[in-house]
Amino acid sequence: MLVNTSKENLCINKLINKKKEIIFVEKDMIVPDAKPDILNTICTSGVVCLYKTELQDEKLRIDGNINTYIMYLADNSEDKVRGINTSIDFSEGIEIPNAREGMNYKVDVKIKSIEARVINGRKIGIKATLEVTVQVYSNEEITIVNEINDDDNIQILKEDLKVNSLVGAGETKIYAKETIPVQDVDNIAEILKVGLAVTDRDIKISYNKVLSKAEAQIKIMYLTEDNRICTVTGKVPLVGFIDIPNVAEGNICNTNYELKNIIIFPNPAEEHSINIEVETIVKCMVYEEKQINLIQDMYSPCCELNFSKKQVNTMINTRQVADIKKIREKVNFEDVGTKSLIDVDVIPNLTMDRANTGSFDGELECNFTFLDGNMNVEQKRAKIPFDYLAQNIGEDTNSNLEMFVTNQDFIVQDGGEINCNIDMEILGNVSENRSINLIDEVEQEESNNTQDYSVVVYIVKPGDTLWNIAKRFRTTIDFIVRTNGIENPDKIDVGQKLYIPRYSKITI
Repeated sequence: MLVNTSKENLCINKLINKKKEIIFVEKDMIVPDAKPDILNTICTSGVVCLYKTELQDEKLRIDGNINTYIMYLADNSEDKVRGINTSIDFSEGIEIPNAREGMNYKVDVKIKSIEARVINGRKIGIKATLEVTVQVYSNEEITIVNEINDDDNIQILKEDLKVNSLVGAGETKIYAKETIPVQDVDNIAEILKVGLAVTDRDIKISYNKVLSKAEAQIKIMYLTEDNRICTVTGKVPLVGFIDIPNVAEGNICNTNYELKNIIIFPNPAEEHSINIEVETIVKCMVYEEKQINLIQDMYSPCCELNFSKKQVNTMINTRQVADIKKIREKVNFEDVGTKSLIDVDVIPNLTMDRANTGSFDGELECNFTFLDGNMNVEQKRAKIPFDYLAQNIGEDTNSNLEMFVTNQDFIVQDGGEINCNIDMEILGNVSENRSINLIDEVEQEESNNTQDYSVVVYIVKPGDTLWNIAKRFRTTIDFIVRTNGIENPDKIDVGQKLYIPRYSKITI
């Protein structure tokens, strides 16, 4: 006979695979005829753009390019510092076990290193190392039995869980243009260096829509027509709506920004300014946190219960992280002398400690660019270690944290000491992996077993719980608790003596 049960439908989400892979991109380029020969390269920078990402069975396909800027020392007596801009295309397939077409995924590509070497005066070899981080998620519609109706004799073991049920996923394309002014005396000759980061990310939920707001923070080093090297920073607002039905305030949004294209050039119509065009894809997955009282096990003291039980893996307790890390350190370069500090690139790297407790070790890679009175450019590097403690992260926790430099200030002191004041924004989501039991159709039938004892004396063994003991002797936890005067049913001691009288329905 089927037992009357109540059921609930959920769309659970789980992390299928998280993979980090290093890929190498190489290209040789010829120096344009309009440029002087290269004596030596000074520095190389780049911005990664992704034309297309496609998840296939067991593989992620990535097509993109690196907008590369090379600052070099010219092999003539007139122009000491010059710049070249080129684009390096790449296409890569990354093996992702258990991935399937149609699953949700996030991909992030960062430049670990990029360098250019002189092959001859008219040819350069460029090599970039990219770090690709991929997370693949699957969705599964499940039905859970969350209540047994009209049978007081069935004993139920429940657990309260906060399960993340997927509301929906979507994406939008944002195209933004901005003009960044420079000094009135600066007539721009060439772009020497470009850096970009998407910061100040924010999400607002309205009726069936997710409003995504962020800023592309851009830093540009340029050469003027009178051979001065200058830097300018600007921000490009990135605002877009993502249509996702049934989203509601309080839902958890997991967003990701993929830069598709960036174009930077001196403004031909308006002097003393730089045009910037940015194209970005914003992807979003939205979760609803549901509190469920999940049945883990059941039995009846007076009849046989038949039911199937299966385990499914899911993510629970997904929560957002938004924090600021301030770093105040000093570095020293004794041979700086009277050189001017014109630019600093700061690249944060974050790794979790081995104990997996949310305590992170990190390192800031700082590339300092100095300029002397004769327009000689010199670069120096320093590494600043730091630590970061993320709250409520532990074992079996998925952490998806990103760091962005939002503010930096460097003050050069006498003797080459530099005060480094750096603020970093830490954003992302954390969740926990959990295996849960699902109970299917429940049937009961009369039991032929009879209890042939009046009282059993049981000695508690390691790993015992009152639930397991009660189920074994076909009684109830409440019966054992009242018989033995147990104050805390959740605590029994190994070696403790328990009296278990024969179960009687009258006693319930």
